[in-house]
Amino acid sequence: MAELLELERELEELKKQHFHRHRQVEENRQKEIQAATRIQAWFRACRVRAHLSHLHKKAIIIQKMWRGVTARARVRQMVKARYFIMNMNFYDEMAVRIQRRWRGFFVRKNIHNFYAQKSYLEGLSGKNELLRRELDEFQELQKRERDCLQMVKEQKAKVLQAQRLHYLLSTKQRPGIFNSPFRPAPHEMEKVLRQFKYKAPTKLTHRASPCLLDPAFPHFPGTQGSSSVKTSRSFCSPRPILPPIGSKKQEGQTREPGEVWQQRVHYPDLMLRLRTSQTQLEEAQNQLQRHESV
Repeated sequence: MAELLELERELEELKKQHFHRHRQVEENRQKEIQAATRIQAWFRACRVRAHLSHLHKKAIIIQKMWRGVTARARVRQMVKARYFIMNMNFYDEMAVRIQRRWRGFFVRKNIHNFYAQKSYLEGLSGKNELLRRELDEFQELQKRERDCLQMVKEQKAKVLQAQRLHYLLSTKQRPGIFNSPFRPAPHEMEKVLRQFKYKAPTKLTHRASPCLLDPAFPHFPGTQGSSSVKTSRSFCSPRPILPPIGSKKQEGQTREPGEVWQQRVHYPDLMLRLRTSQTQLEEAQNQLQRHESV
């Protein structure tokens, strides 16, 4: 019985020792793991630092070689530029020497030579005179062209005015304002009015412009082609469009009030004859007779 108790005590002590040793082993295991981790980190860091140092050395070698290549190329370019500038300065200096020699020779031969300078000035004055004559001829030609254009415009204006004022043409029963009996000779506008026929304007077609280049066009007196030309076709446009057959106007001197009002508004010059008195001619003759008697 005592031996059994002794064995139980020993078993308990063995259990305690086993537990104590097992706890110590666990504690030492954590420390060993940490130590191994530190050793591995240090070893790996040494390897990485060695690799980075190797790469750094190789990069330095590559940069050194590349910088040497670029520096040598830049130096060669600078040498070429300096050599080119030196050659250009040399050429400029030689050109200046040549120009100096030539100018001295030219001055000694021509400028200080009285006869050569005199001949040069004479030639220059002759050339200036020729140029001035050509400019005068050109100015005269331009003036003629402008006069011709102005004359054509005046003729065109006279034609249009004659077409508008054709109703003022003098007749056997009554003289017009341009052929007054108090004038020593009829006005020029009277002659122009006699050369044209009246053409009523139509609203369907545009106003036709007279063709001044047409040989059938009646020219005015005092211009080229002003021979004895009778009334003929004075327009280059085709035949005017006739009004409809149904719209018949009243015969005689009567007109519609709207047409008269439109003529007064748009063409006030056409109503000059209507503003005068019907007995103006008789009054003027009586007044002239009174003046002569006085």
